[in-house]
Amino acid sequence: MSTSAFKIYCPSLTEYKRREARVVNIGDLPLGGSYPIRVQSMTTVDTMDTMGSVEETLRMVEAGCEYVRITAPSMKEAQNLLEIKKELRKRGCEVPLIADIHFTPNAAELAARIVEKVRVNPGNYVDKKKFQVLEYTDAEYQAEIERIRERFRPLVQICKEYGTAMRIGTNHGSLSDRILSRYGDTPLGMVESALEFLRICEDENYYNVVLSMKASNTQVMVQAYRLLVQKLAAEGLQPYPLHLGVTEAGEAEDGRIKSAVGIGTLLEDGLGDTVRVSLTEPPEAEAPVARMLIDRYTNRAAEAKPIMPLAADATNRAKLSGISEAQEQNIPIDPFQYHRRHSHEVLNLGGQNVPRVLADISRLPQLEYADLRCVGHLYSAFLDKFQMNDLGADFIYTGQRPVPFMLPNGLKELVDYSAWLDGGKREDHYPVLTQSEYAVAAAKHPEANFVFHNLESLTTAALEQLRLDRTAVVILYTDNAHAMPEIRRAFFRLMNFGITNPVIINRQYPEQAPEQTQLYAATDVGGLLLDGLGDGVVLSTEKLPDADQATWLQRLDSLNQLSFGILQAARTRMSKTEYISCPSCGRTLFDLPETTAMIRRRTDHLKGVKIGIMGCIVNGPGEMADADYGYVGVGRGKIALYRGQEVIKKSVPEEAAVDELINLIREDGRWVEPVKLEEQVGA
Repeated sequence: MSTSAFKIYCPSLTEYKRREARVVNIGDLPLGGSYPIRVQSMTTVDTMDTMGSVEETLRMVEAGCEYVRITAPSMKEAQNLLEIKKELRKRGCEVPLIADIHFTPNAAELAARIVEKVRVNPGNYVDKKKFQVLEYTDAEYQAEIERIRERFRPLVQICKEYGTAMRIGTNHGSLSDRILSRYGDTPLGMVESALEFLRICEDENYYNVVLSMKASNTQVMVQAYRLLVQKLAAEGLQPYPLHLGVTEAGEAEDGRIKSAVGIGTLLEDGLGDTVRVSLTEPPEAEAPVARMLIDRYTNRAAEAKPIMPLAADATNRAKLSGISEAQEQNIPIDPFQYHRRHSHEVLNLGGQNVPRVLADISRLPQLEYADLRCVGHLYSAFLDKFQMNDLGADFIYTGQRPVPFMLPNGLKELVDYSAWLDGGKREDHYPVLTQSEYAVAAAKHPEANFVFHNLESLTTAALEQLRLDRTAVVILYTDNAHAMPEIRRAFFRLMNFGITNPVIINRQYPEQAPEQTQLYAATDVGGLLLDGLGDGVVLSTEKLPDADQATWLQRLDSLNQLSFGILQAARTRMSKTEYISCPSCGRTLFDLPETTAMIRRRTDHLKGVKIGIMGCIVNGPGEMADADYGYVGVGRGKIALYRGQEVIKKSVPEEAAVDELINLIREDGRWVEPVKLEEQVGA
């Protein structure tokens, strides 16, 4: 088998085919196989509050949850699951319940006799994380595996006896010191952490298992799930169902975008059997987002147009000895490790530049200085000058109507090719050409020419023309319902033919609910960015009938913010503060939504700083592995503050904790005073 065959991680990269997982029975609602992709969430009420847990569960079910998870951090909470279940059944609610276990095997063993499924985290079910660097010989490491086996086997046997399902749920931030010592803080470490427990299950002939690989970092999360699927197949293990989720995604628009980037990328390739969207909001807000992500694939296979197979590129490339055209040498990316596609620089696109944002304002009924606020460029009439905020677009496309005034410094304008010719081929305007215009164009801009292409138009002749033109920038689009895979396939074609021109990803959406556009764009563009594909993004919407200036400006502002949000969620361009906040549960020691909003109000101007906000120590220093600073509940009214994974202050009164967090950031020289909008523009 060639090394390229190891890149296979999904049924198809060009057709929509859902991975056929083993069926796992969870109460009366099976998971996997050909059953629908299920929606689930987790309660936030204290598990000892029986009636509160019941009422919240009923609201979640009403919102669309098909499974409900409840934390059981100790024996008393595990026992009270029985009372919650009795009350739910008395009220006619048959939703399967899942017990969430971390550090307490005895609580898991009790809960497995009560509920339909238990979730265990292999990073802390047996091991206690101390952030120590350990060294093991092979014999010592195997002895640790045997120790885990003896502690884990009783739960497996109970689950077998009671017909209880299990999720082995790895979290990026809670890998054990032992795993980190051998595999590092990597997707491979996440996968091996789960497989150690899974092999024990298979040795006991227990197969009612679901797997998850959660991380707040979307790149790590997607790579880990892909590697898990590949490893299961390579080891001849069962194709277990996958529970998809981005942990600690956050709140509001940022949380939804990050969730869609991670979850949507996997759904596009047919991976995933149940979805939990983790938002720092009431749990009933999560299910509709998950459902919107899932429903996009209900008719995907029927609606999708055929995509050129990967083997088509091989006919014009050098053959590798012993590998047929249909094998995976035509996948020019590593799906398990981030590498950005090599491109040469044109203007400030490609090369080592961060991905750029292009705003399509060509449909605005009119354009005045103040209107550029919608793309992040604020005009002060008092000073007669522009100020760009952190979400300032890099390019604007004005189509047939060039801007009639001087643009702010650094903002570049693209116009249609005919408008560029009619305007005297101005050097401060960059032409946008259709592929047919580009093929015969006698006049071109000396620095940059933007060319629309889709997969179909990337013929051998077109590819050769691009190769010879160092000024060409490709704007890649599709009208295929299976959009992300077709654009990815176009990237593969460019890469397989050695084309290094920068590429801007173009997605246009019909008039639909703003949240749909938010989730769909995050999936389509984010999935490509996670694979290192794309030097820029332009999002647009179909022409709104009867839309006035204010409506268009609002829509453009939303799309511009969405573009930057996707780049940030994919970890390719940091333009604002990032909040890694857990979704709350019965372990939470403070009001997470309120606290998160308060911290955001005071710190959301700290560009590129990552702040973890965790409700308890279980979701503490480990789960916020990516954060620069951490705010963690350690007791009622008590907060621990972290720098990275190091606790700096252990028991800060909650009322003083935000001020102390800011002081910590200030000590590190990363604090800047917020600038009011009127000061930005000198009003």
